Amino acid sequence: MPLTAAVISGLQRLVLYETRARFFLVGCNHAQTKHRVLKIDRTEPRDLVIIDDKHVYSQQEVRELLGRLDLGNRTKIGQKGSSGLSRAVTSYGIVGFVRFLEGYYIILVTKHRKVADIGGHAIYKIEDTNMIYIPNDSVRVTHPDEARYVRIFQNVDLSSNFYFSYSYDLSHSLQHNLSMLCALCKGGDLEMGSSCRQDGFDIFEDEGVPTQVVYGLRSEPYEKYVWNSKLLEKVKDTLHSDWLMYIIHGFCGQSKLLIYGRPVHVTLIARRSSRFAGTRFLKRGANCEGDVANEVETEQIIHDASVMSFTMGSYSSYVQVRGSVPLYWSQDISTMMPKPPIRLDQADPFAHVAALHFDQMFRRFGSPIIILNLVKKREKRKHEKILSEELYPAIINLNQFLPPEHSIDYIAWDMARYTKSKLCNVLDRLSMIAENVVKRTGFFVNRSDFYCHSLRLDERWGDLGGCVMPSGRMQTGVLRTNCVDCLDRTNTAQFMVGKCALAYQLYALGMIDKPKLQFDTDCVRLFEELYEDHGDTLSLQYGGSQLVHRVKTYRKIAPWTQHSRDIMQTLSRYYSNAFSDADRQDAINLFLQVYQPGENKPHLWELPTDFYLHQSNSMDLPPYRRSYTCWWSDGVLTYLPLPYDEVPCEENRTKVAVKRVNCYDEAIDTYTEFYKPYELSSFDDTYCVTMTNSARDFMPKTVGVDPSPFTVRKPEETGKSVLGKSSKDETLLQRKTAASAPPPPSEEAVSSSSEDDSEEEREDDGSASQRSTPIKLAESGDSVRPQEDVQSQLMKESYGLHLSEPLAEQDLLIYHRFAHLGQNQHKVEKTDRQAEQRPLENVINL
Repeated sequence: MPLTAAVISGLQRLVLYETRARFFLVGCNHAQTKHRVLKIDRTEPRDLVIIDDKHVYSQQEVRELLGRLDLGNRTKIGQKGSSGLSRAVTSYGIVGFVRFLEGYYIILVTKHRKVADIGGHAIYKIEDTNMIYIPNDSVRVTHPDEARYVRIFQNVDLSSNFYFSYSYDLSHSLQHNLSMLCALCKGGDLEMGSSCRQDGFDIFEDEGVPTQVVYGLRSEPYEKYVWNSKLLEKVKDTLHSDWLMYIIHGFCGQSKLLIYGRPVHVTLIARRSSRFAGTRFLKRGANCEGDVANEVETEQIIHDASVMSFTMGSYSSYVQVRGSVPLYWSQDISTMMPKPPIRLDQADPFAHVAALHFDQMFRRFGSPIIILNLVKKREKRKHEKILSEELYPAIINLNQFLPPEHSIDYIAWDMARYTKSKLCNVLDRLSMIAENVVKRTGFFVNRSDFYCHSLRLDERWGDLGGCVMPSGRMQTGVLRTNCVDCLDRTNTAQFMVGKCALAYQLYALGMIDKPKLQFDTDCVRLFEELYEDHGDTLSLQYGGSQLVHRVKTYRKIAPWTQHSRDIMQTLSRYYSNAFSDADRQDAINLFLQVYQPGENKPHLWELPTDFYLHQSNSMDLPPYRRSYTCWWSDGVLTYLPLPYDEVPCEENRTKVAVKRVNCYDEAIDTYTEFYKPYELSSFDDTYCVTMTNSARDFMPKTVGVDPSPFTVRKPEETGKSVLGKSSKDETLLQRKTAASAPPPPSEEAVSSSSEDDSEEEREDDGSASQRSTPIKLAESGDSVRPQEDVQSQLMKESYGLHLSEPLAEQDLLIYHRFAHLGQNQHKVEKTDRQAEQRPLENVINL
């Protein structure tokens, strides 16, 4: 009997029927062969009464049941007009149940869109939801503040970056899902009936029918990254697991990398923590339980799309984390300043809150834990430096009790200072850090090394860390990156680490001959666009605007229009933080049930602060205080460097439900997921066609003899292919065409002396030039205009000059001075020789 395993799929289509006394929710699987019925009582004004019919119906049985319900609920036999059972809504999953001051509501997903595919398991983005009041109007007890709570709750836009999957656990990493699946199967515990919960048996085995049995697994989600766990808490123990659908918040994107026709899917998943969640200035630092603000786990998954199966395919993943500095700190927003002063709210001499935070990381990721701190070191007035001065002693204090081989590594690097220096290359320094980090943590791959790795042995491959097993490699430890906001600088640093890990992942899967990727290749451009979408999304969720500084900003090849765009994003972020963050924070607190309305409680909008909602020990003394020396959980150090959550111990086995099924069962067979003869589908609308494609969207029109996505392209070769996409928004177009900007200045053109201390100590948020002249972008379907067209357009819009041929850099400088002379009617002051050698993008700002 083969010990293979699969993931069990839940109900994928729900239809809500209503009568005066009840709601009937009928759910079916994707093959529409198995149905379940949920009965919801509408006569209770405040309580939630749900009856889960444990019987599994066929399609014919469900039709007969609905017919009897329709007939039984009519007021008169043979009555014309509306029937006794009416169809209310068609949906694709239950988000949860919520109650404010009246009765309960049910939240249903009414529209969804496929955004990724991992091993045949579809990942969907919520496009629209419907919030339905359960009690009948005849028993409804009204409350004057109910409507206001509903409006606040609906301020959390579920159609904005909420994701779910019927058959894949998005709250866990790919390494966790596959390692637990393989460990339980290879350990032999399933056949002997271990502590794993078994929900079924093989009906064919008793009849003597030869069959191939597989084990379907369903694990409990990691609640830290589940955003509707509180909404399902009341019904989780009474409903069958097929009804439960867990959603995550963050980002999910997938692109196809074509390597000489061989498809490789690059997937980026960001999981935002639901604990201590909130907006930028209202959630800083950590709470008393070690949960930090703006904590996001980012996972990049690479797999050979030519083979879909988890057991036969090649999969690799790498995980990194961002999060606020784990201290008690905040910023006072009452001053209406762009950068409110940082203050430490509470003394923590024993680093208790940092210990709780890093204990969570040891459990989930193992060791080593590497901290990359990007906050400033040198400032005229202490601002960001306050955090570094508190974090470093906390790490030293915690490390003295850990074994030396598992100590927390701390890397402090002032990224803003390096950015302002003309002699330092920020990305080169980040590449060195990324190389060391990936070598120490390793990455996950579900298969052993290829024979080609021994034929073309790379010296860096032998130094790679992690845990090497006969079945592949496992990532042990994680990189934790932070600045102050964990937005702009953090996203660029994570991109560079992800780029380095991507090279190793492609090398492990046998796609490239050495673990090294260069900029300006189709592969890196595709990956950079994915990371910028990832950064923009996370920045909008936490800061209220898109990224201000991007990878091209730090490469110093950003186009001229980027400067004016940076100004707009900075203003948008300031406006959001000043005027709308408080309402967004109330909505998040209500959605996550951090605040639950009650009759004898003050209303949410009457609370002066939400500090007491997120600090559980602020109102009572904790019954147990963890040791300051042995600050880690029991059993964590025993399994290091492996993460405790991925070890098949007794505690983890109880979190996995096992079901023995036939290999052709619809619950695990992905065939019916893709081939649905009862639905009309168009090939052009299928996800595999519409997803981003490196050959279609990034390869230049004239490829020549080298269509490799790992070939460095010149800036003028960057553009759309013949099969270019249709029109897109201006932001996406600007990102894809930014590589056509002038190259960065050479070292000869840069002055030998760096900027003075006063220049280095300026605030980095406004470091982008604010005097650049915006130019008009090309249309979506057109190719990028050459540099001389950009010059002509700029001179025409700025000074009314018309250029008949492209200008050299010195001529362009003369044109600028001549234009100022003609407009301002005064002489141009004499400048030194060094001003003549300034790069083109700086000349435009004169």
